[in-house]
Amino acid sequence: MKRLLLVAVITVAGLSAQHDEHHAAVNARGDRAMGFSHEKTTHHFLLTKDGGTIQVEANDAKDTQSRDQIRRHLTHIAVMFSAGNFQTPMLIHDQTPPGVPAMKEMQTAISYGFAPTPKGGQVRITTKDPKAVQAIHEFLRFQISDHQTGDPTEIRKH
Repeated sequence: MKRLLLVAVITVAGLSAQHDEHHAAVNARGDRAMGFSHEKTTHHFLLTKDGGTIQVEANDAKDTQSRDQIRRHLTHIAVMFSAGNFQTPMLIHDQTPPGVPAMKEMQTAISYGFAPTPKGGQVRITTKDPKAVQAIHEFLRFQISDHQTGDPTEIRKH
């Protein structure tokens, strides 16, 4: 019994270390790809009935350098995603995020719109197609998990 418990503890510790390494790698690749530090900013991935929102804000309202880079990055993301190009999240996560193949396939049914916020910006992802909504939600849930944002994985009821 003690040996089984020891094996379980070692296995859990090994998985935890792998998870920590993966998250650190996601952060490092993200900082390079996005052009701003994950430590100076906060990401949110929010699900809505018609799609969702990617929101990034500078943690410090006086950090205009991060704010401006967030806006450049998210403007670029909205244009890329509209064209069916998901290379940036694929690079950051070192894999094709769930939902991306369907989002590419339904490219014309999905709209991506950038809007600035006081400390950064957001990309609203919207559609009227229920299958596209499902794909967007898969993509956003993956982002929530891989970036460890703690955002809700279901649509909030107001």
